[in-house]
Amino acid sequence: MNIYNDYIKEIEERKALGLHPKPIDGAELLSKIIEQIKDLDNEYREDSLNFFIYNVLPGTTSAAGVKAKFLKEIILGETVVKEITPTFAFEQLSHMKGGPSVEVLLDLALGDNIEIAKEAAAVLKTQVFLYEADTARLEEALKNGSEIAKDIIESYAKAEFFTKLPEIDEEIQVVTYIAGIGDISTDLLSPGGDAHSRSDRELHGQCLFEHNKDMQNELLALKEKHPDKRVMLIAEKGTMGVGSSRMSGVNNVALWTGIESSPYVPFINIAPVIAGTNGISPIFLTTVGVTGGIGLDLKNWVKQKDADGNTIVDEDGEPILKETYSVKTGTVLTINTKEKKLYNGDKELKDISAAFTPQKMEFMKAGGSYAVVFGKKLQTFAAKTLGIEVPQVYAPSKEITVEGQGLTAVEKIFNKNAVGTTPGKTLHAGSDVRVEVNIVGSQDTTGLMTSQELEMMAATVISPIVDGAYQSGCHTASVWDDKSKANIPRLMQFMNDFGLITGRDPKGNYFPMTDVIHKVLNDITVGDWDIIIGGDSHTRMSKGVAFGADSGTVALALATGEATMPIPESVKVTFKGEMKPYMDFRDVVHATQQQMLKQFGGENVFQGRIIEVHIGTLTADQAFTFTDWTAEMKAKASICISEDETLIESLEIAKGRIQIMIEKGMDNKKQVLQGLVDKANTRITELKTGIKPSLRPDANAKYHAEVIIDLDEIVEPMIADPDVNNEDVSKRYTHDTIRPLSYYGGTKKVDLGFVGSCMVHKGDMKILAQMLKNIEAQKGKVEFNAPLVVAPPTYNIVDELKEEGDWEVLQKYSGFEFDDSAPKGLARTKYENMLYLERPGCNLCMGNQEKAEPGDTVMATSTRLFQGRVVKDSGEKKGESLLSSTPVVVLSTVLGRTPTLEEYEAAVEGIVLTKFKPSQKQLVR
Repeated sequence: MNIYNDYIKEIEERKALGLHPKPIDGAELLSKIIEQIKDLDNEYREDSLNFFIYNVLPGTTSAAGVKAKFLKEIILGETVVKEITPTFAFEQLSHMKGGPSVEVLLDLALGDNIEIAKEAAAVLKTQVFLYEADTARLEEALKNGSEIAKDIIESYAKAEFFTKLPEIDEEIQVVTYIAGIGDISTDLLSPGGDAHSRSDRELHGQCLFEHNKDMQNELLALKEKHPDKRVMLIAEKGTMGVGSSRMSGVNNVALWTGIESSPYVPFINIAPVIAGTNGISPIFLTTVGVTGGIGLDLKNWVKQKDADGNTIVDEDGEPILKETYSVKTGTVLTINTKEKKLYNGDKELKDISAAFTPQKMEFMKAGGSYAVVFGKKLQTFAAKTLGIEVPQVYAPSKEITVEGQGLTAVEKIFNKNAVGTTPGKTLHAGSDVRVEVNIVGSQDTTGLMTSQELEMMAATVISPIVDGAYQSGCHTASVWDDKSKANIPRLMQFMNDFGLITGRDPKGNYFPMTDVIHKVLNDITVGDWDIIIGGDSHTRMSKGVAFGADSGTVALALATGEATMPIPESVKVTFKGEMKPYMDFRDVVHATQQQMLKQFGGENVFQGRIIEVHIGTLTADQAFTFTDWTAEMKAKASICISEDETLIESLEIAKGRIQIMIEKGMDNKKQVLQGLVDKANTRITELKTGIKPSLRPDANAKYHAEVIIDLDEIVEPMIADPDVNNEDVSKRYTHDTIRPLSYYGGTKKVDLGFVGSCMVHKGDMKILAQMLKNIEAQKGKVEFNAPLVVAPPTYNIVDELKEEGDWEVLQKYSGFEFDDSAPKGLARTKYENMLYLERPGCNLCMGNQEKAEPGDTVMATSTRLFQGRVVKDSGEKKGESLLSSTPVVVLSTVLGRTPTLEEYEAAVEGIVLTKFKPSQKQLVR
């Protein structure tokens, strides 16, 4: 049996699933296919031709290298294939997106055959994915007097690869499809449970709408009825794409509703049209831009106001909404890209200019943001090489300066890290800025897509300007099943070769680590002025400013060391009052959201903005609890403003943890981890000597809003409730329903508890251990009336707990303890009433491997309460995931129900919870 026959067998297996052949990315298979093409009598020759032309992944895949070499042979006449003329071979090369294809085109353009050189140059002028090795060849040829090289570089200086592209249509007709009422999580578009298939785009596409075939068929029927229109997916009465950036979600929508990217590359579609009554989640909107798509904020439901301008509310205090225009499924609308308005027939519905800024329109014209980013770099290279000013081709970046106005923390960070801006100009919110990125994170369920993106943009090594990057194994840590065994080692090998620090060592020199990525990034971020990009919405560090991003933006940051975005507005959060001794900081986090909504009449002023939280006295581990939750607040990012002494303490902790990584053998030949330790030492010296104090905003900075959280108002534990039975469907599964513990009257049955995810730190594990000791002392023994699943976020926490004696306590009460030498091969489907000590990682929070039993009521420390995420519905009952502090979760599982306030206070007596006192120092400059 040869490799081609294996491929044919796989094709038959996929056909049974309604799938087409999987795109080819391997050199061995494609070499066999080429061998069969050359054999004119081969029985598989016709199929082999089709596979070669239409089914090979581009970029730097090993298959792309083999394809480019064969096309070169055809162009040079060394091989004759009647079905692939030299002209057609050049067309094929033009769709291969850099890497081996550009190398071949340069070989031909700089070769001796002038006619071939001219044809190759014509194709090269359309390419943008060139790297230093490619541009160095052109520069060298120019110095040696090559007219072809000069011609190509002059074309690049004019950015003809962009200017000669067709303009976007002035009018785009769309037909609406309501995908859901209320906020739509990216889980609906790309469920976490299907994370293993994300890199197989056609297979993954079957999970759209959580495998709901009725909805998929409705969508297909709509497309068939309106073949000349594009389907616009809508979140009615809600925000589209909450929860994560999830490139796979946009890929799925594009696969079903978008435009084919290339006739020679299957299942890669671009330019979906997505909308929401309350717009698109900020990080998801960035992902839409990656594909050159359109994201609309419809505002078709508005709050009603009385004669005095006050919001009219119902008996539950909820704002009453009125529909200003209908977007019910099947409505035909027109997007006018010139006027930047939305029409129904001749009737103007809404100004949509925010979706059609000059920069976004460039993404649409270029087929996505990558082409624009690389195009600008290529144009800059060409102009510099020719010794000319860069011609103004792309829309100038918006630069906003307000005289006499100070800077917020994020404005300061962006000004420090900006590249390509007007020298000496200070920029404020709203400015478009290219910034250098310090830290990049890739996690394992999006990492395979990131590796694909890197291959397709022909990148082979991490940018030298990135301080450090990490590839985690946390999202697939719970179950080491066949899917993980197939995917994760391959991912770790790719990322390790690319230059990232990896949780798993391809050579096996250190033990596989499944630490939660956000925790690792929080440790390796050692600069309060840093910019961090990570492939997860919870990339929100307590040092610097961190942005969750799609797999492609992560790839772009890894390859170029840059990111591009407007400077966001900020909301300032400060605190007053005093925490009750029995309260946990998690309660402050939830109360922040509750009090903010109350102060602003139900309007979420955090959405799409930076939360600048003046936390002052909490170290990075504890402050991360706040910044992590800001993803659920729908903020774009968050920044902690700390006292100098607190920041020094946080950096010392980070140094210690990075040193442990070094001692385990995780550093690479470039000594990236040691470089981070050195950077931390330098920063500590700056802080201690006063040379450069910790990051502070200016006293006269301008904020979109200021929120003051009154700690005196927080008198009992606070719980985020999915409110699964709310009569208004749009109000279910939001993170805005925050309820006090007393709401449940000590009677709500709890079926399972979960202590874990990125929201907990070492302190939570110590609280758990102490509570178990307290309960035993009070009752003589610890008896669980509901299962309690515990997943420490990192191995270093487990090690520290072992050293301090707390892990022994947890072992004493557990009925299951993870064993790294024999990790679980199957996801657990049933739970007993006992304590489970699970492997460090995301566990239940991710929902892609382990879940609670359908219909359970779960009390969890995690971040997600979306439908089906942690627990699915059963036929009898809706599953619900309530989010709360560690003490509430633990006590709920011991009791099998929500505790009363009296029971809670007794259980935490004498336990040191996360303490917080507002800073008494000036945290502004």
